[in-house]
Amino acid sequence: MYAGGRGDAAARRFARLWAAVYSAGLHPRRWVTLEVVGRRTGRITRFPLGMADWRGDWYLVPMLGGNCNWVRNVRAADGLVTIRHGRARVCRLVEVPVDERAPILKRYLAKVPGARPHIAVDRHASLSEFAAIAAHYPAFRVEPVPGSRPATDGEGPA
Repeated sequence: MYAGGRGDAAARRFARLWAAVYSAGLHPRRWVTLEVVGRRTGRITRFPLGMADWRGDWYLVPMLGGNCNWVRNVRAADGLVTIRHGRARVCRLVEVPVDERAPILKRYLAKVPGARPHIAVDRHASLSEFAAIAAHYPAFRVEPVPGSRPATDGEGPA
């Protein structure tokens, strides 16, 4: 469903379904819907994602690597996003330096089984093997933005 690093029509349908489910908060906390302003359209785009917890923080990792759509949108939005899981929270995604990503990537593969076929390292691999691929898989620390309101379709972040 992800030939060439992009979702086909079936993947997009499943993504819409899971985004609605994760937004409702019907699954454990790590399953969320990321909402970010589209870099071309200016409209809110939604992506169902699994988060990794590591040393008291939460992280988002793109299973398709750093060139996927949600990563490009997040970078264009300077990290400002809304994360939905039962309720909406405005957050800033802060990109983790490459040399700090290996343990986060390992934790991500341990906790998000759907990503395993897309990342060319076994979840039980050593940290050095994860360090070898870290430049291709950004990790974003999720930081709440106090006092912010979620954006709505057609509007920028509030």
